[in-house]
This record gives sequence, structure tokens and C-alpha cells, in this order.
Amino acid sequence: MEAKKEKLWTLPFMLDTVINLLVFLIYYLLIVIIAVVAKDTLHATSSQAGLAVGIYIIGTVVARIFAGRFVTTLGSRKVLYAGLFIYLISTALYFYMPNLIVLDTVRFINGFAYGITSTATSTIVASVIPKSRRGEGINYYGLSTSLAAAIGPFLGIFLLSTTSFNFIIGLCVVLVALCVVGAFMMKYDEPVFSDVVIKEESGRKISDYLEPRVNSITLVSILVGFSYSGILGFMASYTREIDMVQAGTWFFVVYAVIITLTRPSLGLLFDRKGENYVLYPCFISLAIGILLLAYATASWMILLSALFVGLGYGTYMSNGQAVVVKMVPFHRIGIATSTYFIALDLGLGFGPYALGGIKELIGFTNMFLLTAAIAIVAFICYHFLYGRLIGTPNDPALKAQKEEMEIRNQQGEFVPDMEVSSAH
Repeated sequence: MEAKKEKLWTLPFMLDTVINLLVFLIYYLLIVIIAVVAKDTLHATSSQAGLAVGIYIIGTVVARIFAGRFVTTLGSRKVLYAGLFIYLISTALYFYMPNLIVLDTVRFINGFAYGITSTATSTIVASVIPKSRRGEGINYYGLSTSLAAAIGPFLGIFLLSTTSFNFIIGLCVVLVALCVVGAFMMKYDEPVFSDVVIKEESGRKISDYLEPRVNSITLVSILVGFSYSGILGFMASYTREIDMVQAGTWFFVVYAVIITLTRPSLGLLFDRKGENYVLYPCFISLAIGILLLAYATASWMILLSALFVGLGYGTYMSNGQAVVVKMVPFHRIGIATSTYFIALDLGLGFGPYALGGIKELIGFTNMFLLTAAIAIVAFICYHFLYGRLIGTPNDPALKAQKEEMEIRNQQGEFVPDMEVSSAH
């Protein structure tokens, strides 16, 4: 009973969630309009416009490789401040776009800042959520990403058709400034690591930047991201081809609504029954959603597809993060979280490039069938690499708990006391 009384909705949790919502909102708002702006303003070709979109993800991946390590050595608070500062400056730089080289440079820096900031917020949330409510808390936190994914594209397209690009950038600058204010208001207990732990992560090993303990979930995340990328990258052109543009427009609304309605209960299920009860169905649901999309002959099939995809990819996105947090000792959560999102970004970022070529050869329907098959491959990989190990002596979560206790018991290697590292 005592665990249930632990408070979840604290001010740090709410501020971190709102900051994450606004950071992702800006990302989705700009990503849907930047290709149009590049073509209309800078007369970019389709491939050049595509590069302006994709180079953002490259910047994000580069940032995530280093951000996890910096969270451990510098602390998540300082990393958040740095990320938001770069995010604010790079967003303002969109006001000056004389040519494509400048635009691509700004996009890379903006993506780099987004990667740092989102890694910091995802690490902080693990610090402010009680362990007994981690699945529930991360699912609530994950709603911020889902809502941004639905609101951002609509807001971007609407504003571009009714206002100007400069107005949109001005709005984004204001939103980042609000994030900065929220970050300085956020007071929470941040773990303080000893010099021994920090020196062990010297920056000379791959494991100082990528967490090897979560390799199983990393592979699964790449596959899931790749599977979903077909929808994210080709929904607009696919629904135009089959003359169901309006249904395609409402797809992401239904997607967001179903996630909003189900995530709290799925978070409770994760905490009470374990991740397998949540994740096994999500792979199947994603595959079913893609199959419905592949054979859609009516609008209701596309909207039903959105429901299954929401239960699939939407469920995986937050619960996969909750899993990697369980798989590592506390001082590695930052790097594990960073590794997890790098995997998702790789699948989402490079999937459309690969699938675009495949689509030209086999068409939309067969391309979607391929991504549905990849969702099933993700199911199989999850089962053999992680799911079947839960509750056995080889359970990664049990190993992480044991390792953390050993670290805590070794003098000078880990300081278990929690301190507020902000200045008073």
C-alpha cells in the first residue's frame, strides 16, 4: 500500500512533461513544413528539400550519442540548460535563410539541440518518478510526445497556409523561451556521482556513449521505428494515390486520441503485470494496423488502422523507454535512454529513404506488407532476446538491480544520497 501512496504528479514531473511537449511540438511543426519552405523560398529540388528534412535527424543522432554520457558526467540539469540554450539560438536562426547551405546548417544544429534536450528531459523524468509507479509515470510523460506528434503537423500546415514562415518561427522562439523558464523553475533531487564513477567513463570506450546492456531493445527499436517510418513518411502520398486524403489527415488525430485514452491504463498494467503483457500485443497491433492500411478501400479502414497503429507504435514508444530504464543501474539511465532514442531515430530517419526506393519497385501495398512483416520480426526478436528472460535468473532487470546494489555498497564508487544540485 505504501508504494501506491508515492506522489507522481509533482511540480518537477509536470514541468518536465510540459517542456518535453513543447520541444517535440516544435520538432513536428517544423518537420512537416520545412520541405515546402525550402522549395518555395529557396527553390530547392525534391532531393534538396529532403536533405533539409533528413539532416535534422542526423544532428539528433549525433547529439544523442554524446548526450547520455554528459548526463552522467555533468548532470541532467546542466545538459537540459545547454540543450535549451542551443535550441533557442538555432530556432531563431531560421529567420536568416539566404541559401540552402545555411538552411541545412541551421537544421543540423537545431536537430543537435533537440537531441540533447529530449535526452535530458527523458532522463530527468526517470529521476522524478517513484520506482513503484515508473511504468505509469513514463506512460503519462509519453503522452506529451504523442500529443505533439498529432498537434504539431496540423499546427504547422495550418499556420503556413494562414500566416508566414517568420510568424511560425517567432512562435517557436516564444515556446522555447517558455521551456527555458520552466527549466529554471524545476527543482528536483539529482543523483550525485562520485569521481570514481565519472572517471570510469573516460570517453574512450563505445560504452561511454552507447549502453551495451540494452542491445536487445536497441535492435527491436530500430525494427519498430523502421516499420512505422513507412506510415510517417508516405501517409500523405499514399492517401492521395488512393483518393482518401481526408481520412489520411484524420489518421494522426485518431492515433493521438487512442494513445491518450489507453496509456494511463497500459502504464498501470506495465507496473502490475510486467512489460510482456504490454509489449507482446503492441507488435501484433502494429502489424494489423499496417495491413489494414495496405488494403484500405474505405476511409473507415484507414481510421481503424490508426487505432491499431496507436496501440502498436504509440504503446511501444513509451513502454520501450520504461524497459531500458529497468535494464541498467541508476547511473547508466541517461546513456541507456539516449541509446534507446538513437535506435528509434535510426529506424524512423533512414526507413523512408530505403522504403522510398522499395516503393518505386513494388508499389505502396507491397511496401506496407514488408513493413508489417518487419513488425512481426520485431516481435520475434523481442521474445528471444528479452521477453522470455523475464522472471528467470538471466532477467536483465534483476542483473541491473544486483549491479546497482554492488555499486552502492562499494565505498567511493557511488553516492546514494540525493542532493539538489541547483543554486539557491
